[in-house]
Amino acid sequence: MSSDIGSIVVLAGGLSHERDVSLRSGRRVAQALRDSGHAVIEADVTGGLADLLAGTPDPVVFPVLHGGDGEDGSLRQVLDLFGVPYVGSTGPASQRAFDKSICTPLLDVRTPAQVALPNSVFRELGARALVLALAERLGLPLMVKPSRSGSALGCTKVERVEALPGAMVAAYAYGENAVIEQFIEGTEVAVTVIDTGDGPRALPAVEIRPRGGVYDYTARYTAGETRFLCPAEISDADARECAELALSVHRQLGLRDLSRTDIIIGPQGPTFIETNVSPGMTETSLVPLSIEADGLNFGELCLALVRQAHSRGAAPAEA
Repeated sequence: MSSDIGSIVVLAGGLSHERDVSLRSGRRVAQALRDSGHAVIEADVTGGLADLLAGTPDPVVFPVLHGGDGEDGSLRQVLDLFGVPYVGSTGPASQRAFDKSICTPLLDVRTPAQVALPNSVFRELGARALVLALAERLGLPLMVKPSRSGSALGCTKVERVEALPGAMVAAYAYGENAVIEQFIEGTEVAVTVIDTGDGPRALPAVEIRPRGGVYDYTARYTAGETRFLCPAEISDADARECAELALSVHRQLGLRDLSRTDIIIGPQGPTFIETNVSPGMTETSLVPLSIEADGLNFGELCLALVRQAHSRGAAPAEA
């Protein structure tokens, strides 16, 4: 363990629907840091976490938690309360990025037309009337998803009006609010943004080609279900525009260290879909592919992010 970066704690697991993916991501990050010559403590989000951090000399946390408390900013604000530095965006910035009903309207980039509906409104006003109004306003096909979830859980592509109520119910299974937006047909790519102290920069885009046509949970985390191309087989102009879009999102939301923005290159050009402040780090995840394509070493990058977090210290309160 090196004193210049403190005691590294990789935090993974949690209680969200993405717990298993988080544990896989955490193991990969922890092993990469160990391979770089550093001792690592692996921890879960339990009642013993506060005592663990209090009893660890000079801790610095690398959170690899997906969904729920791991990405909505709440855990990061707790780490700030404890005075523990961590890799990644602050609590308020994470909250802005995580909730799709908040994030998309905030951005000054090309986005799909979107409507957000709480479950209570959907029930009280009547599903039929709302379904017809949504289809008329946004057109078909549509994408329905929970406003606060990841890994495509609860997401459904809707091509017929009759399928919309079922898609809404599927989204509400993962939270009170659902987002209904235009489905953008095109090439799906993901752009990772990193900042190790010299300002944010975009890594090569990863093109996503799921065998089943939809990049759902199975396609994301089952080896062989999706073909990934990195760099993406897109024009130089589209690659530049995707990089600029991801950097713009990173800056507009006030993110730091690491983010991944998902983009569809549709008829109008690259269109923002969502961004992620705690992206997957598994063997089928996109960020490690981008890192490798850029000629970087995954472990060295993780270590650089830890060192930067340790030097930065705990974040002050943010309005």
